[in-house]
Amino acid sequence: MRNSKNLFCLQSEHELAAEAFANALKKASGAVRLAKKTSNLFRERKKGQNVLSAKSFSGTIFVDVKEGFADVQGMCTFEDFTDACLAYGCFPAVVPELKTITVGGAVSGVGIEATSFRYGFVHEAVMEMEILCGDGEIRVCRADNEFSDLFFAIPNSYGSLGYILRLRYKVIPARYSVKATYTRFSYRENFLQAIGEACSGSGDFVEGVCFAPHKYTLVTAQLCDKKPNTNIYGGVPYYKRLQCKNEAVLSMRDWLWRWDPDWFWCSRFYGMENPFLRFIGLFGDPPFMLQSKTYWKILFWWRRNKMEEKLNILRKKIGKKEHLAEFVIQDVEVPFDKCSEFLDFYEENIKIHPFWICPLVPQKNADKWTLYSMKPSELHLNFGFWHTVAVSKDTPQGFVNRKLEQEVTRLGGRKSLYSDCYFPENEFWNIYNGKAYKKIKDKYDPDSRFTDLYKKTCR
Repeated sequence: MRNSKNLFCLQSEHELAAEAFANALKKASGAVRLAKKTSNLFRERKKGQNVLSAKSFSGTIFVDVKEGFADVQGMCTFEDFTDACLAYGCFPAVVPELKTITVGGAVSGVGIEATSFRYGFVHEAVMEMEILCGDGEIRVCRADNEFSDLFFAIPNSYGSLGYILRLRYKVIPARYSVKATYTRFSYRENFLQAIGEACSGSGDFVEGVCFAPHKYTLVTAQLCDKKPNTNIYGGVPYYKRLQCKNEAVLSMRDWLWRWDPDWFWCSRFYGMENPFLRFIGLFGDPPFMLQSKTYWKILFWWRRNKMEEKLNILRKKIGKKEHLAEFVIQDVEVPFDKCSEFLDFYEENIKIHPFWICPLVPQKNADKWTLYSMKPSELHLNFGFWHTVAVSKDTPQGFVNRKLEQEVTRLGGRKSLYSDCYFPENEFWNIYNGKAYKKIKDKYDPDSRFTDLYKKTCR
């Protein structure tokens, strides 16, 4: 466990930082955005805006195990927040998969994890939010106070309505370790039935992985006090163990970050499944090359320097065929009774393997979330897939992503906005409640200090 003393912030320090941050916003002219050390967005951030530093909002203020909540600052990473909670014998109710995701970012975006069948989205574990609005005022928002309209509008707003300075977040008791059971299926129907049954059971975590059209693995896990027998930084990536083991016991912390060392399975694109490179990458504590933030740096460098375009130029010069592909990096939620139909579409049009499957049950207020409304208590499956799909030279830009958007909408599902979006503006606002959004935007950000949601997320 890391030194927990460095993970906390005093309430008085937070209040001074909040006042200074609000004053900085008032003094800045025109549109503004946050300066962030980390980002989990797969799209370019807008340039030419005033940048506000939020580095003073990266700690946990206090943890109340008895009452079951913690106060945490918006720019605190889930890694730091989780470590602060574990020091008190608890953990956040929904912990997204990557260490660098910030608490505020997962709320103003949309976050899930293997506890989401029980606790819903990340934002559904939030009891209170302290928001800096575009008019320079700081408002404490709850579901039952005078700022409830802003409280319910923040999820899926991506900082376009205000910046989260502090949250009150639900925490639950932790145990020493987690025992995971891996059950493999050759038929989709059997897997879907099993994951539905698992969500009605007594387990603490449920998720799945599809390795190929007829290779599914269901993961069910339970909090326990057994001695761990699996290390997430070992020589074999965690996801590969799902294909050959029947069970494993991980430490509480290792379980929560089981997907981070290999960014699920994306580390293979950086050569980290090569035994020699992986051996070298295991040095350090934690291993430098087995962290999602390292892959982020490589990815941003690759994109910033347009390396794929340069490689295609080189391929043409030496007489080789260009590599033409479209990035399809998406998470979608589909109603459970439509999942088989979605998977038919997926295997015909996307064909990226492996892909992640995470069950989600929206909570009792799910139909009140202004920009991401869903039917309460209705089981959905989240499908996460992150790679490229081969296209031809004549394929329009965003063709595969757009086709996916249309299919998910047709099936009554929802698509996260952290990556490339190709919705036409009218369609976007019909899906994400544009009428209500404009009303709240005019009320709390009358001078449009923050970039409009459509402009921020869609091309």
